Amino acid sequence: MTIDETDATVRLAAFATELNYSAIPSEAVQRAKDCLLDSLAAGLYGRSKPWSRIVAEFVLGLGGKGSSSVLGERQRVPAPYAAMANGTMIHGFEMDSVRQPGAGVHPGATIVPALIAVGEERHASGREILTAFVAGCEVLFRIGLALGHGVEKRGFHAPGLTGTFGAAVAAGKILGLGAEQMTRALGIAGSFSSGLLEFSRSQGGGMVKRLHMGRAAEGGVLAAMLASSGFTGPESVLEGKFGFCSAYSDHPDLNKLTAGLGSDFETLNICIKRYPCHIYAQAPIEALMALRREHRFDPSEVDNIIVGGEEKIKSHHSIYEPKDIMAAQYSIPYSVALALFFNLEDPKNLSEENLSNGKILELTKKVEVRVDGEIDRMHESRAARIVVRLKNGIELKREVLHFKGTPQNPLEPKELQSKFATLAAATLAPEQGAAIIEKISRLEELADTATLF
Repeated sequence: MTIDETDATVRLAAFATELNYSAIPSEAVQRAKDCLLDSLAAGLYGRSKPWSRIVAEFVLGLGGKGSSSVLGERQRVPAPYAAMANGTMIHGFEMDSVRQPGAGVHPGATIVPALIAVGEERHASGREILTAFVAGCEVLFRIGLALGHGVEKRGFHAPGLTGTFGAAVAAGKILGLGAEQMTRALGIAGSFSSGLLEFSRSQGGGMVKRLHMGRAAEGGVLAAMLASSGFTGPESVLEGKFGFCSAYSDHPDLNKLTAGLGSDFETLNICIKRYPCHIYAQAPIEALMALRREHRFDPSEVDNIIVGGEEKIKSHHSIYEPKDIMAAQYSIPYSVALALFFNLEDPKNLSEENLSNGKILELTKKVEVRVDGEIDRMHESRAARIVVRLKNGIELKREVLHFKGTPQNPLEPKELQSKFATLAAATLAPEQGAAIIEKISRLEELADTATLF
């Protein structure tokens, strides 16, 4: 370790507490707004799913004094409970945001629930919410980068591990924690980190994946609240010998914890999904849709499909017989096959009925997942090359390096609003949805965000 690396936790905490709205680039503010709108959309859709209902009903049944909302419910609950329920909902159908290139983080499903819960309780202004969101992102993304990619090869679900830190910073910022208290909040958050990947290989245990984000959001809120009450945690929780990075990674890069802090805004690397599938399925689906529009072939004409990408698509996502919706969303072969039959911009098409559709399952077996050496060296680019071989011998090829929704190829405002309208339709009337879009577009002017949530 260099001297600069020995106090990374303290430096990150100081940065978060000192960050002012005026210091945030306008592009980062807009990215924060986009992520907030997208997260609310994902939560309003995810709230209808059985796993979300179980968690929401559990939280509502706990009772207790509180002023924080569970999305779509009238009853108010304590902030940690609301964060857990809303985090589970936002991650409830694989529609929430990530970082691009990948770093094992889900800002929308961990930071946003913490902000909603504590911001509503404290009647935070729009500027306070935006500043806290960016502070949380800047810390969260750097922790994910420092941890590295080996963590998931060991069986941990990285966003469940990292998410507590981003949520703790965001909640702590709203609570007005000082630098020492924020350091303690990070120290406490490290002991709330959890999440295993066995759900991807189980016969029906996929619900727990959704809970990983909810628990991370809850843990972050609890960490911030405990720190505000004087509870302590290790000031070297990230960089210490037995700290977070060394405990979960064989080769952490501790320099990345503070590299570019305050000058390079990581918030600009937020990536927003188009399709309700794992992030590694986004590029293959986009490539396949482009080929289909250009060549107008029918699924029955397909002999086989080759998907080339990073090593992880083969080690983690080559699932050929998904047993539940979660596994189907995690499966690149199934997601690609489904996209040939249905428009996946409408998440309703990823259904239990289609999970047992014989034609889709037959085509799933024809999707071969391969490691593409060039793409694998791009370090979590999530790019893809696909080859579609038709039964008449024709080969169709397409490469997607920056799929729609990445920082290099972001969704346009109309596309974001369309996604929001589609996902929120079951909960909100069109005029209600339009009002939320309008409020978030000028969030920095809002005196009390409780009126929004």
